[in-house]
Amino acid sequence: MQGRAGISRGGGRRSPPLSRLPSEVRGGRGDPDHAHRRGETSLTPRGRSSSRGRSGGRGRSGGRGRSRSRRRISGRLQRIESGAAFVIPDEGGEDIFVRARDLHTAVHGDRVAVRIEDRGRRGPRGTIVEVLDRAHRHVVGVFRAERGHGWVAATRPKLGIDVFIPGRDRGEVESGDLAVVEVTDWGETGPGPAGRVERVLGPSEDPGVAVLAIQVGYGIPDAFPEAVEEAAAALAAPGIRPADLEGREDCRADRVFTIDPVDARDHDDAISISRLAGGGARIGIHIADVSHYVREGDRLDVEARERGTSVYLVDRVLPMLPHALSSGLCSLVPGEDRLTLAAFLTVDPRGGLRGTHFARAVIRSAHRLSYEEAQEALDGGGTPATERDPGLREDLRALLEASRGFRRRRRARGSLDFDLPESRIVLDEEGAPVDVRRRERLDSHRLIEDLMIATNEAVANWAIEQGVPVLYRIHEEPNPEKLDALRLLAGEFGVSFPQRNPRPRDFQRLLDAVKGRVEEPIISVQVLRSLAKARYETENEGHFGLASPAYLHFTSPIRRYPDLVVHRQLARWLAEPRRVRDVDREWLSATARHASAREENAAWAERDSVELKKVEFMDRHVGDHFEGTISATARFGFFVRLDAYDIEGLVHVSRLTGDRYVHDRTKHALRGRRTRRSYRLGDPVEVQVARVDRDARRIDFDLV
Repeated sequence: MQGRAGISRGGGRRSPPLSRLPSEVRGGRGDPDHAHRRGETSLTPRGRSSSRGRSGGRGRSGGRGRSRSRRRISGRLQRIESGAAFVIPDEGGEDIFVRARDLHTAVHGDRVAVRIEDRGRRGPRGTIVEVLDRAHRHVVGVFRAERGHGWVAATRPKLGIDVFIPGRDRGEVESGDLAVVEVTDWGETGPGPAGRVERVLGPSEDPGVAVLAIQVGYGIPDAFPEAVEEAAAALAAPGIRPADLEGREDCRADRVFTIDPVDARDHDDAISISRLAGGGARIGIHIADVSHYVREGDRLDVEARERGTSVYLVDRVLPMLPHALSSGLCSLVPGEDRLTLAAFLTVDPRGGLRGTHFARAVIRSAHRLSYEEAQEALDGGGTPATERDPGLREDLRALLEASRGFRRRRRARGSLDFDLPESRIVLDEEGAPVDVRRRERLDSHRLIEDLMIATNEAVANWAIEQGVPVLYRIHEEPNPEKLDALRLLAGEFGVSFPQRNPRPRDFQRLLDAVKGRVEEPIISVQVLRSLAKARYETENEGHFGLASPAYLHFTSPIRRYPDLVVHRQLARWLAEPRRVRDVDREWLSATARHASAREENAAWAERDSVELKKVEFMDRHVGDHFEGTISATARFGFFVRLDAYDIEGLVHVSRLTGDRYVHDRTKHALRGRRTRRSYRLGDPVEVQVARVDRDARRIDFDLV
């Protein structure tokens, strides 16, 4: 069989297919933490994580020499599309490059031991000598029958391997079915991975089955264990009891309301504002008091910690907590008493933060607004909520003005503000995509984002001032090598960028310089590629992207476990300040690593589900013409992002007729040797959809 992604007949690896590579492999477009659901910006770019703790060049220049070259280092393996990989050391330091032929049986996500072979100008290179911990027991992919046996290409997760299925282990699977395979041999005893079909999901062309395959392939559970559901139901049954209100500030008379996506069910934050004599205001940020119900070490807590986060796939939500809590007792729904942990931010007439007060509270939300409804009210239009409650519009406008004050101060210190396009997939009743729309970023989105960032910073500052152990959200300085690529790209568009040690405001100046220009999305994507990956840590190291000295996640405990950890610490401090420092530091550190890993896994799954629907959507448009912009170049062709949709496809170099084209990396262009015709990053083009491969998430274009 030809075209194997992982092993061929002889067991050898092959080069990647010359067609559409996923954007995360080409460096990736980042996904701000706030996305469209919530407001806590904390940049999370795709692709290989940045090197941590680089030492200023001794290792890169080879100054350490070969005396340390043969030592073993343990770390996590991250594969790139070429088939090679990097090992991210457990103890920090430089990432270690591993050639495809030196991976042996290791695959993406495995914890491995790597032996350093040499150190070149671009960093250390090594060989995998042992797989310490397998990341995957199961893979998901499409089964292809062949002479009594078969193969499953591991597409979820995308490991770049095919798993051989002996005839006796194929079960009832048919060619073309998506199947879950237990890997029984990773190649230690044979030429390549082998396994057995454990579960048949259904035909690969079924829209619902394809998303289910993503869910299963990324190891995201659906149903909760029966004992966990029972525990949640037992908590929800009595509702709010009088004893639950003891010691809480009663805010039920305040005009408190939520702003969320129109289809949201888990409302974990609500806001309010009251004017102060002499100007200024007191802003209430009410966050669902999940810690009151989910106690450390109980069944619900163990399950929530293992899941780490709620996962929002394109057609389903897989919550961290059972629905009895996530969309029931903990959700800040209107007209019902709900328990919260509240941060009250006092601002002066100029929008400066003058004080913070934390409290356990009880609220009764007056309104549930969508972002669109809130925006309509801000714009002066009539909505059912403002007709019932005319004062709501003035509260919204006052909150927007306060949020803009927070934003101005963040920008003044250099905080980055991305405005990248986001896609909203419109599905029919069968789960098939009927439209791909750009998600508009409204003032109502920015309002919530700014208030949540301000709250997260306030809680982080509290933790530092009081010496309270918590989980911080850190974002380290950029990788110098990636900055070189950004600097070259900016120069191509006539924009300067500092040669050394750029600060966050330098990135923002670059983004401002291309605002509204055709190259804006290209520069924005490259900026995100150059940045490190945000993660959770027990020690505060600041947040580069926000230009913030201290940051954490506090505002979404229904859907993020680190927020729940912070809630518990704040609740303990409010009850008994001296007891709050009595926390298992090893457990806290392990939780930070686990939460970061689960977040990354969820982000991959969410993006994969969106990419799947984009490919399915374009499958309906094979032969159609679209206008677009060249968004990336490579030796094998160039990628085009369509103007009408946030969708990319590849124009392969073999489809460029009349000349032989070579890639000019410094100019980000393909140039004809004879005609000197060039296709350059940012050029407008017209393309025709030539081919779509759903399994490979691949869209091929031809130039028109």
